[in-house]
Amino acid sequence: MVAFLSTTEPEINRKPSCIISGFLFSRKLSAQDTETISNEKEPVVTSENGVVASDHKTCSEIGADVLGRLGGTAVDAAVAVAFCLGVMNPSSSGIGGGSLMVVSSSSVSVATAYDMRQTAPLASSQDMFENREEERVVGPLSIAVPGEIAGLYKAWQTHGRVQWKLLVEPSIKLAREGFEVGSHLAFALSKNEDMIKNDPGLKSVFTNGDELLKKGDICYNLKLAETLEAVAERGMKAFYEEDVAEKLVNDVLEAGGIMTMEDLKSYEVKVTDAMVIDDVMGYKIQGMWPPACGTTGFGMVMNVLERYKKVKDTDENLGLHRVIEVMKHMVAARMDLADPAYANGISNVVDNLLSKSYAERIHNKISDHTTFPPEYYLNRYNQLEDQGTTHFCVVDKDRNAVSMTATINYAFGSGFMSPSTGVILNGQMEDFSIPSLVSSNSLPPAPANYIAPKKRALSSKMPLIITKDNELVGVLGASGGPYIFPAMIQVFLNHFVFKMSPLEAVQSPRVYPKLKPNKVLYEDMTVYNGDHIKLKEETQEFLKTRGHELEVTSVGGIVQLIVQSRVDDSKTVLTAVSDLRKDGKPAASDASLV
Repeated sequence: MVAFLSTTEPEINRKPSCIISGFLFSRKLSAQDTETISNEKEPVVTSENGVVASDHKTCSEIGADVLGRLGGTAVDAAVAVAFCLGVMNPSSSGIGGGSLMVVSSSSVSVATAYDMRQTAPLASSQDMFENREEERVVGPLSIAVPGEIAGLYKAWQTHGRVQWKLLVEPSIKLAREGFEVGSHLAFALSKNEDMIKNDPGLKSVFTNGDELLKKGDICYNLKLAETLEAVAERGMKAFYEEDVAEKLVNDVLEAGGIMTMEDLKSYEVKVTDAMVIDDVMGYKIQGMWPPACGTTGFGMVMNVLERYKKVKDTDENLGLHRVIEVMKHMVAARMDLADPAYANGISNVVDNLLSKSYAERIHNKISDHTTFPPEYYLNRYNQLEDQGTTHFCVVDKDRNAVSMTATINYAFGSGFMSPSTGVILNGQMEDFSIPSLVSSNSLPPAPANYIAPKKRALSSKMPLIITKDNELVGVLGASGGPYIFPAMIQVFLNHFVFKMSPLEAVQSPRVYPKLKPNKVLYEDMTVYNGDHIKLKEETQEFLKTRGHELEVTSVGGIVQLIVQSRVDDSKTVLTAVSDLRKDGKPAASDASLV
């Protein structure tokens, strides 16, 4: 199952309108290429006042309207965008799932991290999927306790300015009056036809009789509209304590799940100072603590790359080989991370991975002439394969910022829509390691990530706020499960180190190293608008000479990026870019396109 862009048969046969061929240190796009992309496909906007970058044009515009017409904060806009994405791209996120959000304020030096990730139900146990491993992926047992509404509401109470009800109303209207099925939702439906038709709730919303909805069809979710109305009027209590909660729990229990009213009532959002890593290639990075492994991994990779004294001047192909090798070490090391409330010594693991001595050891293990077998990277545990995410970035006129990644795990989550609420429930229990999943063909599961009641599973999410000299310079994040980490590393290097424009930094082709099997996936894909993204042949050949086994991928990480540039002492400009790989579009509060 895939919850983000993949090339479909009709798109393979389309003549691409623009070829984007390059790699980490890509050639500059020509003026003609850039004009084609920005004017016709609109993946870039600029504004002095506020911008939103998300996976859906309508949702970005709703967020921008909150910033502009309603005079809202970045968090106000984030609430509206999150609800909208759950309605319009429901294969990737929604109120039946969970999220990680980093909020920075122009008046506070340290950002705030909101962990609204799903938690294991109270009745769960580490052996609950023994002899029934498939049920951890889809079905009612795969459902973890959703946290998105609780987190959004808590963040809004602290940082919001616009009335809560007004932020939910656009999504109520979309669910009730209907919205046009877009390219990504149509693709997700086509790839999950059996799941949709086998669940009464999903079938009632996403089919017309026995036919799946297609691009351009109108989709309604009247039950979800009723649920959102209750949440708009009464806030998170409606979802966690009152009538919506009761309906949700009854539907889950009747289907065979284990989530209860006590699970919902006892759910807690974790609010902390953001994890801060100073001096990452000259920038300060603020992100999430474990069990999200992204910020730690990001810092570790940059520490190693900084050991190469002339990073900017390195041959582009050799530089990409080095990045691949460092990422392989991180992919292995991240499996030692887990929810620190349930696993001892996680802070020590983080400190070690971010230490200069660790970076030196990894640097010394990297050869410029070859790659190595998986065992060389100290790969002890089976890899995390989380999926089904969406990411968006927001910056307001006061330069408050939000970076938020949301998920329901695989496409359409657990494959179960609560029939009385219209809510698609997540399948997040799959993110935990399962003791019984052991075979001669795989590595053992990671004990630190075993299931426990109220525990949060390990996550690949990496929402980041980037500053330099105490000034906001970037908001960055991605969706795509295991593709998040390599996508963000490459986009960060592209723009903040190698000084590509925000647009080409996001649109340049990427690679995705894997350890099991030991391959490097490289992009060769036609995206929804017909553009083709492909790693250069020259780069492919170089990587092969270093022993990398290459394999084409038509899926990848989906990156959203906002950059702030200073024009003069009194003026800054925001540039927002959405990734064409998922047909995303940004929006500006003053609607000024590049």
